[in-house]
Formats: sequence, structure tokens, C-alpha cells
Amino acid sequence: MNRLAVRLTLAIVGTTLLTVALVAVVANRAAGAEFRRYVAAGQMMTVGQDLADELAGYYQRTGSWSDVASVLDGMETGQGRGMGAMRGRGGMSALVLADASGEIIYDNQSGRAGGTLTRSERSSALPVMTTSGGVAGYLLLLPPGLAQLAPSEQAVLDRINLALAAAAALALLVGSLVGVVLARTLARPMVRVAGAAESLAAGDLSQRVPVEGALETQTLGRSFNSMAENLQQAEQLRRNLLADVAHELRTPLTVIQGNLQALLDGVYPLERAEIATIYDETRLLSRLVADLRELAQAEAGQLQLDLRPTDMIIVLRQTADSFTPFAEAKAVTLRANLPADLPDVMADPDRVGQIVRNLVSNGVRHAARGGVVAISARDTLADQKRSMRVEVSDDGPGIPSDQIAHVFDRFWRGDQSRARDTGGSGLGLAITRYLVEAHGGQIGVESDGLSGTVFWFTIPVTDGVTGGVKAASNR
Repeated sequence: MNRLAVRLTLAIVGTTLLTVALVAVVANRAAGAEFRRYVAAGQMMTVGQDLADELAGYYQRTGSWSDVASVLDGMETGQGRGMGAMRGRGGMSALVLADASGEIIYDNQSGRAGGTLTRSERSSALPVMTTSGGVAGYLLLLPPGLAQLAPSEQAVLDRINLALAAAAALALLVGSLVGVVLARTLARPMVRVAGAAESLAAGDLSQRVPVEGALETQTLGRSFNSMAENLQQAEQLRRNLLADVAHELRTPLTVIQGNLQALLDGVYPLERAEIATIYDETRLLSRLVADLRELAQAEAGQLQLDLRPTDMIIVLRQTADSFTPFAEAKAVTLRANLPADLPDVMADPDRVGQIVRNLVSNGVRHAARGGVVAISARDTLADQKRSMRVEVSDDGPGIPSDQIAHVFDRFWRGDQSRARDTGGSGLGLAITRYLVEAHGGQIGVESDGLSGTVFWFTIPVTDGVTGGVKAASNR
């Protein structure tokens, strides 16, 4: 049973029941009271006219209201034809008599004799008419409260109460149905997310939930899908990492093992050239292990930086000079376009040199034969922060747009078919990213996917870089 839906249903139905019950009780009491007042007012209107006629006769006989109080007091004690007007089914009526000017002559309850009728009282009072059609006075009869109902009147009130009860029952039924539907609608996204989370925990990282419902449930659905997507990508990266590490280690080990076996079997002569081949493979293994160790240190924030004022012109020119033979061997022109007024940066010159070497090596390997790799640098100011921007561009085939986001992932290669000796270990750009971030800088790549790629990075110029190093080292 869906406990969330049941709880929501019970909460909505309970609230509906309480609301309907309160409305029914209040409506029942209000309707009963108003009906009784209406009946009492009708009684007073009926018998009040008889009393007004009797008072008109009294005024006709006496010509004044001088002794009308004794007449009305006699009616109140049960004498005279108007006694029924003085006593309704609910008790004694409040009776007020005023002359033609509105001055109160008689008041049997509140003692307002000598006062004046208000405008609303005069408009609701019964006029006491003379035979000539003039107004001799005003009679105001107020019902004593809630009238005692006759059987026929009580039957009317009972039918009203029955109608109210039927309406309350219908409202409760409709509210309950709406509550059930609403509870299930609200609970459905939660149930789906809970089920998907269980499947996710069981290892099915392909689980996704539809983004629907209220804004909050849509946000929950999007967050869950984003989490599942990140987990799936992380799992894929983990698998790729294991596969790549196994492949990168297996290839040189296989070569070493095969060559040693051939030497032992006498297939290869025990000569310097054969031993050199095995030695080269051990160097590749050593480089791969060193890169993996350095990458692990970078990810753990354990890179040690020797920060000091560094002349970037010297670092960039030394890198260009050291890579010139490598570039010439591939018929690639290596250019360094450097202004003479570049400021020093607070950096580790060895690590910055490693950054530039990784980018230049990457550019030369990807440049077309007869192409150009250019190194440039400039002083920049962004968000009131001064930094040095270094760019390494090549005119190679470019990087597809769907691969841009993965350029700095470990073991990423633009051409998966390239051999390891021409493509490197696949860790250089990942290490480069961590080195730049450890200096408090940023790194990126720009390419239209057709031809040409520009790798760039920034290093802060001021001493404020120290804070960036600490932040990167504590990741």
C-alpha cells in the first residue's frame, strides 16, 4: 500500500470532513435562528396592525395621547383586544409608541419615553392613521426573540435542515473523491522517484523519471535525473579508466615479455639494439606510472609548488627552443610571438614549464605537415583581476564540438586509433589542467571542429595566486 498516498488522502478527507461539519453546524444554527426571527417578525406584523387600528380608534375618541399609557399597560396585563400583539409565541413584545413628530410617548421595556425615534425606527414603524388620512403616531413592535414554532413552521425548518445535511454529505463525498485523486497525483512522482532510486541503488544507472507535476516535484525529478546522469558518466569514466590503464600497461609489458622470450629462445641475438628496445619499453612504462602518480597527487591536492616571481618570456622561449628539433622533424614551424613587456607572475617555473611543454607537444603532434604551431602571451584584466594569458595554437584537424568537454579527461585522445608512441599516455592534458588550477588559473580550448585548435591558460600576475594554490591543494 502506498503509505504517502494514504496519508495524504486521510489528511485531505479529514480536513474536508471537519470543514463540512463546522459549516453544517453553523449553517443549521444560523438558519434555525433566522427562520424563528422571521416567523416572530411575521407574527408581530400581523397582530401589530390590529393594535395600530385599536390605537387609531383611541386617538379618534380622545383626540390625544394623554392617557394612552394606561390603555397599553392594561393590554400588557392581558386586558383588551390588542393583548395578542403584546404577547407572541416567544414571550412579551417590546412596544414603542411615538406621536406624529416622532417623540416617544410610551416604551414598555427600555424606558425611552420622552426620547425620539431614530430615522430607521420611524421607517420600520407602523403608522397610526386618523380617519382623515393623517398620521397620528408611530407604533414600533419588536419581537421578543426566537418564536415558538407551530408544527407547520417546524416542518419547514426540518426540511431546510435536511437539505443542509444532504448538501454537507454531497460536499464530503466530492471532497473525498477530489482528495483521493489529488493525493495520488501528488504522490505519484514521489513513488516514481523512490522506485527509480531503489533501482539506482541496485546498480541500474539508466533509471530516469519523468519531469511532471508541481514545480517542486519537477525540480525533484530534474535533480534526480541529473544525479543519475552524473553517476552513469562517473561509472563509464571508471570503466574507461580501468580499461585504459590495463591497455596502457599491457602493451609495453607484452613487448618486454615477447622480446625477453625471444632472447631466451635464441630468436633474437643478445645484442645492444635488442636490449635498447626493451629499455625503451620500460621507459614508457615508467613514464605512464609517473604520470598516473602525478595525476593522483593533483587530484588529491598534494602537488607541491615552489612559488616565486617567474619571467614567463624566459619559460616560453626555452620551451620553444627545446621543441624546435621535434617540430622540424615533423616539418612543423614553431613560432613564439611574445611581447617584450610581459610582467612576472607568481608561479612555480618548473610546473609552468611542464604546462607549456604539454601543450606545445600536443600542438606539434596534431599540426599538419608543413603547418605552424604558435605560442603567444599577453597581459589581461578581467573582473579587476590581472593575469597572464598564454595561448598555444595549431592548424591541425580541430576538435569536434562534442569532444571539447572531454579534452582534459584522463586518457582522452582525439584520434583513438593513434598509437601510444605518437599519442602520448593520454594523461598530459589532465595533468596540465590540475597544474593550472593549482596556480589559481584557468585553462580552456577553442576549436571550430574543422581546422585549427587553440589551447589557452591563465596565471594570476599578483601575489593573490597564493590563495588559489591553497584552495587547489585542499581539494
